[in-house]
Parts: sequence; C-alpha cells; structure tokens
Amino acid sequence: MKQRIYRWLQKLSKKKNGHLIDEMLWIYQYAKRYWKQMIFYTALGLVGTAVSLLSSLVSRDMVDIITGHQTGLLVRTFAFFIGLNVSNIFLSQASTYFSNKINISVDNAIKADVFDKMLITDLESLQKYHTGDLLTRWSNDASTISNGILSWIPNLIIYTVRFISTFIMVFYHDPWFALIAMVGMPVSILTTRHMLHSMRKTNKSVAAMNAKMTGFNQETFSNIQTIKAFDMIRLYSRQLRSMQKEYLGMRMTFQRLSLTASAIMSLAGLAISYSCYAFGIYRVWSGAITYGTMTMFLSLSGSLTSTLNQLISLIPTAVGISVAARRLMDIWDMPKESFSSAALVDEFQEKNRNTGIHMQLSDLSYSYHSGTQVFSHTDFEAHPHEIVALVGPSGEGKTTLLRIMLSLLRPQSGTAYVYDSADEQKLRLVPSTRRLFAYVPQGNTMFSGTIAENMRGVKEDATDEEIIDALKMACAWEFVKKFPEQINHPLGERGKGCSEGQAQRLAIARALLKKSPILLLDEATSALDTETEAALLHNIARDDYPRTCIVTTHRTSVLDICDRVYEIHDKRCEPVNERP
Repeated sequence: MKQRIYRWLQKLSKKKNGHLIDEMLWIYQYAKRYWKQMIFYTALGLVGTAVSLLSSLVSRDMVDIITGHQTGLLVRTFAFFIGLNVSNIFLSQASTYFSNKINISVDNAIKADVFDKMLITDLESLQKYHTGDLLTRWSNDASTISNGILSWIPNLIIYTVRFISTFIMVFYHDPWFALIAMVGMPVSILTTRHMLHSMRKTNKSVAAMNAKMTGFNQETFSNIQTIKAFDMIRLYSRQLRSMQKEYLGMRMTFQRLSLTASAIMSLAGLAISYSCYAFGIYRVWSGAITYGTMTMFLSLSGSLTSTLNQLISLIPTAVGISVAARRLMDIWDMPKESFSSAALVDEFQEKNRNTGIHMQLSDLSYSYHSGTQVFSHTDFEAHPHEIVALVGPSGEGKTTLLRIMLSLLRPQSGTAYVYDSADEQKLRLVPSTRRLFAYVPQGNTMFSGTIAENMRGVKEDATDEEIIDALKMACAWEFVKKFPEQINHPLGERGKGCSEGQAQRLAIARALLKKSPILLLDEATSALDTETEAALLHNIARDDYPRTCIVTTHRTSVLDICDRVYEIHDKRCEPVNERP
C-alpha cells in the first residue's frame, strides 16, 4: 500500500504542480516512519467522531422522550447521554496527551536528523547560507514538518470521515436538510482556491524574513563588543526595527488573506445555520419531523459546517508545511560527505601509530565555486617529526590549503593522500581521514563549559593527568594551575574568561591531547609573545610522538624552528627553505 502511494506521488510530480508534489513526496518519505503513531492518533479521533454522532442520536431521543412525556425512559437515556459526554472528555484528554507526547518525540527525531544532515553537508555548499537561516530551518521549519506529519494527515482523515458520516446521517433522515446544509460548500472551496497561491507566496516571504531576522539577531549578539566599540547601537536598533516593520507587513498580508477567507466562510456558515433553523421550524410545524429530530438536525448541520471549515483550514497549514519542506529539501539536496572508509582509516592509523604518517599533495588545482582560482598545479609534502611552515600574504590560500588537507574542500584536479613510512599503503584524503588530523584554526574556538570538558571533547576518556600533560606541552598549565578549580575552571561562550593568548594555548593543548598523527596550526600562535611561541613549538618538536606538524604563520621567528618552509604565491606552493 505504501509503495503504491509513493509511486502515485512520483507520477504526479512529473505533471502540473510538480514542486508541490515533490514536497508531498518528501514529506511522505518522512511520514511513513511514524505510521503507527499516526494510526493511533487517527483511531482516537475516529472514536471521538463516533461518540459525537452517537451523542447527537441520544440527544434527539432525549428531547422526544421529554416532549412525549415518556418519563420511564428518561433516566436511562439521560444516564447514557452523560456517559457518552464523559467518555468524550476522556477521549479528548487522551488524544491531547498522546498527541503531545508523539509530537515532541517526532519533533526531536526530525531535528536530530536535520542536525546530522547539516553536519555532513559539504562545507562550501553549506556556507552559502547564513547561520541564522540554518538555525531557522533547523528549529522552525523542522517543527512545522513534525506538527504536519503528526496532525495534518490524521486530521484530514478524521475531518473527512466526520464530514461524510455526518452528511450521511442527515441525508438519511431528511435529504432536503442535507442539501441546505451543503449550500455553503462551493463558496468555501472557491474562496480557498482563489487565495491558495497568494498564501503560499506570502508564507515563503514570511519564512525568509524570519530567517533573516534570526540571522541578524544571532550576528548582533555574537559581535556586541564590536557594536559597542564603534558606537553602532543606534544603527543596529534602526535596522532591527526596519526588519520588524517589513516582517509585520508580510504577516498582516497573510493574516488578511486568512481572515478574508474565514469571514466569507463564517458568513456562509451563519446563513446556512439560519436557513437550517427556519427549515427545521417549518418541518416541525408541518409535522414532518419531531422536536428531537429538529434538534439533531441543527446540531449536525452545525457540525457539517464546522467540519468543512476545519477541512478548509488545513489548507493554510498545508501551505506552511510545503514551504517548510522546500526549505529543508534545499539542505537535503546539497552534496553530502561520505565516511564510508572510516574503518580502513582507523586500521591505517593503528598500524602506523609508532612510525607516523606522511602526507603528499601533487599537481593540485583548486577554485572556489565563484570561479576564483586559488591553486594551480601545486605540490606539498610533510613527514613525521617535522614542523613544516606555510607562509605568504593574507588571502593567498594558506587556510584554504589546510581545509583541502582536511577534505573540507575538494580540489578540482591533482592528488592528495597520506601514506605510511614504507610507502606500501596510500589513502586518498577524504572526510574519513579527518580522524588522522588535529586542527587549531584561527580565532577563539573554545566552548562554554569547564577546561576539562573542552579537552575531553576530542578524547572522552582522557584522564586528568593526560589533560595536564597536554596543557604543559602547550604552555597553558602555568595559568590553568592558578585557577581555584584548575582544569575544572568554567569558561564562558567562546572561551569567555580567558585572554586570546590563553584561549589559543588551550586550543593547542586540546589538539595535542587528541594524539593525532598530523597537527595543523593555522595562525594558532598569533596572540602569543615570541618567547611563549618558541617554547611551545620547541615542546612539539622535542616530543617523541611521531607527529607531522604543519603551521601557517606571518612571523619570521617561527621559521627558524621549522624543518621546511613553503611559500604560497601566484597560485603555487613552493619550498623556499629546508633545514640541512
């Protein structure tokens, strides 16, 4: 059954409204994971519908008993009526409880899945999006999908069954009454169809603006020190209010569309209700029906109208779900990294733990997606127990070369691989080979939490002694030991509570603790004084561990410690100095 639905949706996606069907197909692929929960939720709703219809019949009988003075049946019927209503209350509460539980579970699962998808998405493709936009897609759009998966499809089934069963019951007792109750249906459908396209377009604009505002706020709070230092508070305050005003206009446009549709449907419903009242009174006066039947008709006609409106109200929800699905599909469709060779890399690392790992880049060329060429036919090599420096003007590609080594960026041509000392086994640099590297990028890369928690982020089972040894090698223990809690000293966001130089030494200690065969230091000592920098690099050079160390730097003092120096210029990487 599920496969037939999937194939049917695939056929529709090739026809008119292909984008909408593609989104439905994507949602279906996700929804089928939770079919048991959806069936359970739907079953509760259908039972509630059956109880409501039965209550209408019992209500009819009770009115007829009262008007017919059949007191013998009154108590029993009234007790049954109360029982049905109490059952309906419990069903409603159970439905709310389980729907909340399932909704949170599904929401967590989808967000975790989206989170994982974003983490393994190709870096260069992902960087096209603002961080705030990604955060909005992860949070708001994922929640919209989870709510839709749980409630939209089951509610569509529940409301449809309720509408059809109510109509059949009314039609069975009096076809004319059923026809009057259905007069407003064409009005509601035409109104909704006319506004559907506008609502979808407006919803997309609202989602985009919401993402823009989230990004603006995130960026503002991250750079609040710079904003204060340059006295840009009023500028940012104006920009926020300008975006809020634009956002308000979009939301009000969407609200006007919804309210217009709601008002038209409400007026149509009101006209139908009054018509049903008038027709019911006439039928009772003419003796065609009893008072109880009229009461049931009025109740069911109101149920017909409200259920139809509930069905139509699912359309704006569907628009929101489809827009959210499209925004998440943009992430899904981006190229993903493969970690299929992880086991092979682990075996390779273990085999060469005592001898170290060599790295070779040959005839490598790389250009950004924008078309800007960074490297052309470049060669580079580094070996265990070496410190190799990369120098060159800013913007020439030093950091880019390190990202290629980490397989965060993929060269268009050439080869990049690691190999063992015997040159018997070579591994092409892929995402899985990142576990062979420890990386210290530019800037403050510490996380909130204790120093020990930051350290154990790269080695969960590290002992306190191992952490302290790494801190000593990075020349960080001299200030850490002065903290009252020492390695359990808490750090704020982005290492708040430490100076830039201290944060750099902690980041280097974290990289050393990982004991990776290859260490990449990207301007990682720029905030240190020359004496501390020299001591740190000498510690790394004297370490017995067969580490291959690559540093990017602007400081000439570092070069005296390095075994070889490569200069990046004119899209090439060439050796300029080699220690004899």
